[in-house]
Amino acid sequence: MMFRTLRPLLFALDPERAHNLTIAALRTGLMPMVPVDDPILRTTVAGLALPNPVGLAAGFDKDVMVPDAMLRLGFGFVECGSVTPRPQAGNPRPRLFRLAEDAAVINRMGFNNLGLEHAAVRLKARAGRPGIVGINLGANKDSDDRTADYVVGMRAAAALASYVTVNISSPNTPGLRALQDGAALDDLIARVVEARGNIAVPIFVKVAPDLAKDDFTTIARAALDGGIDGLIVSNTTVARPMLRSKFGGEAGGLSGAPLAPLASATLQQFTAATGGALPLIAAGGIGSGADAYARIRAGASAVQLYSALVYGGPGLVQRIKTELAALLRRDGFASVGEAVGG
Repeated sequence: MMFRTLRPLLFALDPERAHNLTIAALRTGLMPMVPVDDPILRTTVAGLALPNPVGLAAGFDKDVMVPDAMLRLGFGFVECGSVTPRPQAGNPRPRLFRLAEDAAVINRMGFNNLGLEHAAVRLKARAGRPGIVGINLGANKDSDDRTADYVVGMRAAAALASYVTVNISSPNTPGLRALQDGAALDDLIARVVEARGNIAVPIFVKVAPDLAKDDFTTIARAALDGGIDGLIVSNTTVARPMLRSKFGGEAGGLSGAPLAPLASATLQQFTAATGGALPLIAAGGIGSGADAYARIRAGASAVQLYSALVYGGPGLVQRIKTELAALLRRDGFASVGEAVGG
């Protein structure tokens, strides 16, 4: 009810300003009470015990400012970042666009963040608190060795985060997606796994939806052979399906409802390429319990969302979980894990 009242005011603001105000409001700690999760939603992904499989995708809380507030909102896990070794201003504004007619967002933020040292301090400050909080690593735009940036990030975050995501699929850092290719990916995986050392923290790789046919097998094999614990499928897209908004031609990554068909197809490709041997977390265009359930049935062990919150508000998380639990029971499943895959 409150979101419906505030939405016109928020939408009257520049999207980035509205987002920053939202973060500031969340930092007050004044959060609505949400029900205890339905036991049917409990699941385990890459050794992480989740109260429910609905996670917050990276990009919302870049600087680890409100992970506990988002957990209290009902998310089963929260991914902060992307964070780069050195602080970075990101791309010039405007760089974030609401496509309200399409329930979509285009961003070209460019890994704007306060840097790895700040993120590490924030993660240390919540040590001992409950909840799964991961960190998403990026590379600085002007780095001479982007793989080395991920190694630095892994060494700093491995002992502090519940899991670490290597984000090599943002379209807003020129050349970054080249790290998904063949030998470059093999080298990257080998170096970040080595940097993890003996710390028992899962490593995920976040992949793009804009891939060629052979890429699925190449990435899956590199992940399986290299000791990666799972894939996040997928990031935003540079493709442009039919869009109604006047902002549809803006450069950057498209997320939200129009991404759903491509993200779903990408998930299906990776489910086939990995043969169920690697946990997959689905992201892209998930805005309902039915969306989450469809991705789980297609092979995802958990899901993430972000853009749908812009249009559905904080109550969306609970609605998705309620719908998902009902769908699991309707089809005779006793748990999320039983429903994974067709």
